[in-house]
Amino acid sequence: MIIQGLQKISLLDYPEKVSCTVFLSGCNFKCPFCHNASLVISEKIGSQNKITDLEFFEFLKTRIRKLDGVCITGGEPLLRSGLEGFIRVIKNLGFLVKLDTNGYNSKALKDIVSTGMIDFVAMDIKNSQEHYSLSVGVPDFDIKKICESVSFLLSETVPFEFRTTIVEELHTEEDLIRIGEWIQGTEDYYLQQFVDSGDVITNGLHSPTIEKMERYKDIIESYVPNVKLRGI
Repeated sequence: MIIQGLQKISLLDYPEKVSCTVFLSGCNFKCPFCHNASLVISEKIGSQNKITDLEFFEFLKTRIRKLDGVCITGGEPLLRSGLEGFIRVIKNLGFLVKLDTNGYNSKALKDIVSTGMIDFVAMDIKNSQEHYSLSVGVPDFDIKKICESVSFLLSETVPFEFRTTIVEELHTEEDLIRIGEWIQGTEDYYLQQFVDSGDVITNGLHSPTIEKMERYKDIIESYVPNVKLRGI
């Protein structure tokens, strides 16, 4: 397992936990607003300093009883064939594991959760089903596997959250209504304000106003009891 980036401490990535965050490269989506383009675009991958799994495990050993858990993000972690073994070592060191995923590989998500090693899942809901293709940058996108992952998480097999990054050019009030109808039954849903990291796939996108984010929150609260804003 090659790690493309490591945030040694985070108070935000794992809800109510102190964690570190590891970034894995590669993704099957090309979301225009992706803030980690260097982990997604093939010609950019490798421009960051790489960390081997052994180096990472040595780091973790120095953080026992100092960190609660490890957040594994990307890119899309479920594309990595060695993910299960990587997580097993983390668990054996006594850490909680949070997995970030786009939800497309529903079988891999179910399989890794079935091992009992995943303590929390954060899945991105990119947009309403009708406009998913627009937000993932994949023409003629088949939403079926995303729907399977949503249904799986709603079965409450593992603690989870859904989250959506709101981009001025990509999301409307109607989209938020459709998302709310889709994910009814979830306890926690986060609306994240898009911020241009300087490492995005498509330039020229904009953050919605705080007022618009608040209005979207009000819309979603008709469907989901616990809606919070991030990045504001």
